Order: sequence, then structure tokens, then C-alpha cells
Amino acid sequence: MNKAGKILSVNPLYAIPGGEVIIECEGFVVNQEAGYGCFFDGQQARLVGASTNRVIAIVPDNFDLPEVEIYLESGGDRSDSATIIVGSKLAGDLHIVANPAIDPNDESLVLTRSGSRGQSLPVTMFRLESDGYLQEMSTDILNPTGVAFDSQGQLFVTNRSDGEVCQINKEEESVPYATDLGIATGIAFDKNGIMCVGDRSGTIYRVSGFGIPEPFTTLEPSVSAYHLAFDNAGNLLVCAPGLSSFDSIHLVNKEGVVSRFYHGLGRPQGLAFDKQGNLYVAACLRGRRGIVKISVDKQAELYVAGMNVIGLCFNRKGEMIVATNETVYQLPMAIFGTLL
Repeated sequence: MNKAGKILSVNPLYAIPGGEVIIECEGFVVNQEAGYGCFFDGQQARLVGASTNRVIAIVPDNFDLPEVEIYLESGGDRSDSATIIVGSKLAGDLHIVANPAIDPNDESLVLTRSGSRGQSLPVTMFRLESDGYLQEMSTDILNPTGVAFDSQGQLFVTNRSDGEVCQINKEEESVPYATDLGIATGIAFDKNGIMCVGDRSGTIYRVSGFGIPEPFTTLEPSVSAYHLAFDNAGNLLVCAPGLSSFDSIHLVNKEGVVSRFYHGLGRPQGLAFDKQGNLYVAACLRGRRGIVKISVDKQAELYVAGMNVIGLCFNRKGEMIVATNETVYQLPMAIFGTLL
């Protein structure tokens, strides 16, 4: 009998390094003396738990290709393999606190090194070119938080330290666009070009084309930030992570009325929709961390395994860009986001 047993399934099928995947199996012999393990493209993974029918493994780092082969070993025997997709690292040494954003003009990726509130850093914004070159932006914003492009390809950034939204011009100069926004964090545009900004103290603002904010609705304050995204119908979805492990995603309709969209996520943060209307959230679901997919019929599943995930976005190649608090990864998925 093969002591390594048989792999039945791997969940989820997408991950970033450090993510936790569950391998359902049968006949796996856990024998300390004979030796056993789980391997990703030949790299032995750290195991969180192992039994005859289940192995929980931490995804290692540094793979040559996104398609990674998983197999089990026990007592010198090896199982057949299964395949998952592991994200490749694009950039590190960052401090990301919200979704990154794809520039619709050239497909570059705008990233932040935000720092703690009031902390002054020499460089706070970066542009990752499509050829992989990470360029420092000359933009001078103390604590950039939310980044978003409008339908004209103009870049806007929230500054939570000064409570404002800044527009970044072609020379990468920062021009105040809207002020008096409290602790300005999340930012999003609807299909009509209306900007919404979240003050984590409890107010969502709508900002006119003249940069004039007006309160749109109120929510419970967040300990960190509001994260915003619009669905295809023009409703605003809002995450306001708190200290609970059972937080909600709120839906704000066009009249500013708030209802509960989904309940039961741990510390939900960055949000993004695909063109089919499925929602992807950086969150914890039933104790498992990463990117959670909430389908149109409100069924939730862990879709990408990962630790310390803050946000995400999709590019025009159908790749998901996943941001942790300090690193950005790219996963080929053939999923296309909205407003692209």
C-alpha cells in the first residue's frame, strides 16, 4: 500500500505565498519515524496539521511558474499530484492600506507606502510599470490611503492625515481636490463619474465635479478604514472593519439607504467586482484568510489563500492583483473586473 495515500482535492485552488491550503486525502500515513510531508514543486511545506484524510499546509515562496504541483510523501512513498495557482511577487517593501489601482492609460499599477497617520516618509507612492519596473512617484502626499481612477483616467488619492482628496496631474503633482473629509480613507467612482469618499469616523461623502463634498450616509466608525466599491446597478458596497470576527459588508443604495449585503466576515477590507457581479473581498471566512468570493446569489467561499491581505484589483489580462500590507502579487485567473 502507498503510505502517501491519495489526494482528493485542494482548497482553495489559488494562493499567495504564506497562504494556508487544505488538502483532502485518503490513506495518508502520519509517521514521525518514517518521515512524511507535503511538497510544492519539490519544496517541503510547513504543516499546520496532518491526519489520514486531511493535511493543512502553508504555501512556500519562490516558484518559477504560477502552476505549482502539490504531492504528499510518507515513508518513502509519494502520492499522485494536484495543481494549484500561486501568485508571483511583483513588488515588496510597501505599506498598503487599501486596494491598489490599475492606470487605464498604460496598465501600470499604482501602489502606496502609506505609513502610520502623520508619519512622514521620503517616498509614499509608486508606479509599477507593465514591464515590471517599480518607479518612485514624485507626488508629495503624507499618508496616501485610497487610490482610484475616474472614467477620464485621472488619478485621485485620499490623504487620511489631512482629510482630503488629491488629484495627481501628469507631472505627478498633488493638487487638493476636496477637503474637510475627516479621516479620508476609501474612494470609488460610479459609472456616472460620481466620487464617493469614506471618512472612517462614520460618514460617506459624495463629491461633486467641483470638488464639493456633501454627506451621503452614515455608518458605524471603523478602527482602520472604509473600503468602497460600486456594483453594476450603481449601489455602493462598504466594508468598515472593526474588532469583531463577524463583520458585515454594507450596501448603500442610490438614495443613501443602508442595508446589510453580507454578514460573517472577519475584518473585511478591499473590495472588487467582476463583470458577472461576483464580489471579491480581502477578509477572513470561517477562520480562513485571503480573498473571499461572494457570488451573485450570496454564496461565500475562500477563493485565494493568503495572510495579511489588504486589497485587490483586476487588470485587463484577467489577472488578479492581490496586495498584502507590504507585498503585491499577480495571479492569472481569466477574471475581468468592472469599469475596465
